[in-house]
Amino acid sequence: MQRQGSGGQAAMVVRVAGFVLLLAHLLLVAWVSLRPRDVAWVTAPNTIPLHGLQADLALGGVEAARLIGEGLLLLAPLGVLLPMADGRLHVSGWASLTRTTAAGALVSLAIELLQTAVPGQVVDVDSVLLNTTGVALAHLLIVPACRSRLRRRREAPDRKATQGATPTISRVPIAP
Repeated sequence: MQRQGSGGQAAMVVRVAGFVLLLAHLLLVAWVSLRPRDVAWVTAPNTIPLHGLQADLALGGVEAARLIGEGLLLLAPLGVLLPMADGRLHVSGWASLTRTTAAGALVSLAIELLQTAVPGQVVDVDSVLLNTTGVALAHLLIVPACRSRLRRRREAPDRKATQGATPTISRVPIAP
């Protein structure tokens, strides 16, 4: 069963590709985030919002940028892959952003909660904030432009079809 307004075979290919890429990305994130670490000691959990970011910024320079960038980029592909797997072209931009950001926040929260059972991993509320921000930024930077481009591409043949081809005048011989 296809959704209302689905684009046919091409839209189905995009949805399937989005779903497969989404699944692959989530497996990669789970592998990276939920591996046990062999460390002699573990830092205390960070449950105070922005406390870990302040500590990262105190490191300064490249190290702070690397740590914050890792947090932003870990789940950022979800900002594109979730709408791609959904496959809607005609949807409110705010509704799409809200759905995608909420889903990214829930995935990030689930990862943080699962990390409590993994040796060497600790909960960090700033990771949830950075991951969710990364999802929202990726969505804002890529999805609206791609959707408008796909809508224009999809509507372009429709305009040509309604205008029709240039009429030709048949040559009729002049009567005697």
